[in-house]
Amino acid sequence: MEYNTIFAKSFSRYEQKKFGITAFLGSLIILLSIFTVFKPSFHRLPILNLRVSMHAGLAMLMFEDSSSPPQQGDIIKPDIATDVIKQEIAEDVIKQEVLGGGLKQETAKDVMKQEVAEDIIKQNIAKDASKQEVSEDVLEQEPAKDVIKQEVAEDVPKPVCNVFEPRSDFCNIDRNIRIHGNSSTIYFTSSQMGIVAGNETWRIRPYARKGDNTAMGAVSELSVRKIIDNQVTPSCTINHKVPAIVFSTGGYAGNHFHDFADVLVPLFVTARQFDGEVQFLVTNVKSFWLHKYKVILEALSRYEIIDMNKGNEVHCFPSGIVGLFQTHTELRIDPSKSPKGYSMTDFRQFLRSSYSLKKNKAIRLRRDSRDKKPRLLIVSRKRTRSFTNEDEIVKMAKTLGFTVVVAEPGMTGLSEFAQIVNSCDVMMGVHGAGLTNLVFLPTNAILIQIVPWGRLEWISTQYFGEPAVGMNLKYLEYTIRKEESSLIQQYPIEHAVFKDPLSIHKQGWEALKSIYLEKQNVKLDVNRFKGTLLKALKLLHH
Repeated sequence: MEYNTIFAKSFSRYEQKKFGITAFLGSLIILLSIFTVFKPSFHRLPILNLRVSMHAGLAMLMFEDSSSPPQQGDIIKPDIATDVIKQEIAEDVIKQEVLGGGLKQETAKDVMKQEVAEDIIKQNIAKDASKQEVSEDVLEQEPAKDVIKQEVAEDVPKPVCNVFEPRSDFCNIDRNIRIHGNSSTIYFTSSQMGIVAGNETWRIRPYARKGDNTAMGAVSELSVRKIIDNQVTPSCTINHKVPAIVFSTGGYAGNHFHDFADVLVPLFVTARQFDGEVQFLVTNVKSFWLHKYKVILEALSRYEIIDMNKGNEVHCFPSGIVGLFQTHTELRIDPSKSPKGYSMTDFRQFLRSSYSLKKNKAIRLRRDSRDKKPRLLIVSRKRTRSFTNEDEIVKMAKTLGFTVVVAEPGMTGLSEFAQIVNSCDVMMGVHGAGLTNLVFLPTNAILIQIVPWGRLEWISTQYFGEPAVGMNLKYLEYTIRKEESSLIQQYPIEHAVFKDPLSIHKQGWEALKSIYLEKQNVKLDVNRFKGTLLKALKLLHH
């Protein structure tokens, strides 16, 4: 009974304390709930709640697991447990606050970093925008610079005369030109300037072989003068509506090679751009020359040629060219330096059209085309560098399958000879002006040049070998031995003519020409030359 009474009193006191602890814990849970609602960023709060629950549960377990009811003076007291719980909670709160402060600081740092990053991005965007604006400004300025350059280039007067080319001097006058033939004077008014500042008069020989004193000595000199202020000039007696081109048929004109190299090719380059709407005025007129090349001249100009030195007329033109454009070498045209980019291919097409030549390409042989025979033209010569065994050459060529044609330039009109050349696939001949007719050969045809004795390979290649390749022709060269030269009958074998040809070259052009070009004929070794014709046949198979 006493035990029961003591137990009842103890239990009653315990129940009161338990109720107090429960009330305290309930209040604390309410506070923590409010704290959780208003401080949601403190993610460690659930841990705190868990630990509070664990401490409360521990206190309960300590009481419930006891084997006997707690007695007064027992070590485990509710008040002490409560203090422990309060202390633990306080520590957790302090930790939470510390952590919260850390989180706030970290968050602030992140915000600052984000703001700095945003500022950097904004700055970079601003820089890019500035760069883009600068680029756009530069792009806008570049076309403006180009326009300015173009305007400046257009405003700068172009020179009237070019006297710096190695082959010819020429003047390109853009307006108001008066030509007084009797005085060999050409007057002009123009915004153009002289090639040298202050130069208002030029001396021009309108022939494209400058530097060759022999040739230029046979060309009349013309005076080209700019009209200054109110200078008195001859009045116009004949007015023309098309531009003028002034050139000479002096110099070496009359030699078939020089006719093309010095006059016709440069004239084509100069006049073709006008498409026939141009007037030719000629000095040092050779009537036979004008007649020989009538077809070409009429294809370049629709107007009758004027003999500049004939009569006392003053011909007036809207513009004109004195001299011929020739910045090239023998029988060649540099497209980069010619008006409209003309080339030797253009010149050959022009000849083909002018002379109504029918064959555009050489024959192409095949193994199964035995019925087709290539045509071989032997360019014959009668006075010098002639073949002394021409019949033997013809016979050998026929055995190889050629149809052979023998023709001599000058024995027929140029139009007829052009047709003969154009009909052939291979043309052969000794070095000389007659080979100039290669201009009429069809594309891919073959030129075989026979080089006379005397170390003349250089002149042969320069005059015909290289030009042939530039005309889309194939080129073969056969250099004769001294046994094939008629010189062996005129000079002893120990003579310098055979032993040292270059010593003859050193004596000058006249000595070289006299011995190796004017005194020499050729007797081909047909067995040796046969190999060259076989090479030609092989080329026609490609």
